[in-house]
Amino acid sequence: MAPTQTTKPPHASASPGCSGVTVRQRLLATWGVLWVLALLANALYRLTPLALEPWLDGSMSAWQMGLYVGWAIINAYTEGWRGFHLRFSPRVVGRAFYLSRNPRPVDFIFALPFVMSLYHAQRRQKIVSYTFIVVLTAVILAVRALPQPWRGIIDGGVVVGLGLGALSILYFWVRGLRGDPPPAPDLPETAETAPVPGVEPI
Repeated sequence: MAPTQTTKPPHASASPGCSGVTVRQRLLATWGVLWVLALLANALYRLTPLALEPWLDGSMSAWQMGLYVGWAIINAYTEGWRGFHLRFSPRVVGRAFYLSRNPRPVDFIFALPFVMSLYHAQRRQKIVSYTFIVVLTAVILAVRALPQPWRGIIDGGVVVGLGLGALSILYFWVRGLRGDPPPAPDLPETAETAPVPGVEPI
């Protein structure tokens, strides 16, 4: 009987050396991931009461309720699935596990901007990351000026997207703890490499 051959998953060759993750690497990677989760948790803590307010005080008409639900569904797909699960989440977790294998003190101290590709990343990705932060800040300031129920409608969609994004990061983080982290994209030394499998380009 011929010996049975085992095939490696498609992403195995793209992430060499990740099959065995040590306890130290798990802790260091968790340090980077927790910073991002804390950032998302803070946003959810601040926005959720505002998102629920139009439902609790009954200030929405029937068509506004439909708009609320439709906006939440749109955000679940565009922000939660495409934005987080296909792009941001694997990037963050992959860079967190890269940091765990290459723990420079400065990167450990600035783990949050490191895993968010704000530095030690390809120039294009740094531009995208900083632009996203600036635009997001401007949108948040603009939404604050809106009255209810409009602010609640917009915040409701954002809360759905951020909540799914946090769950997505947890998924990739747990996968990494089990020895199968995503590859780390956007590193300067891999600027000319092919697109990373499983991570949709922006």
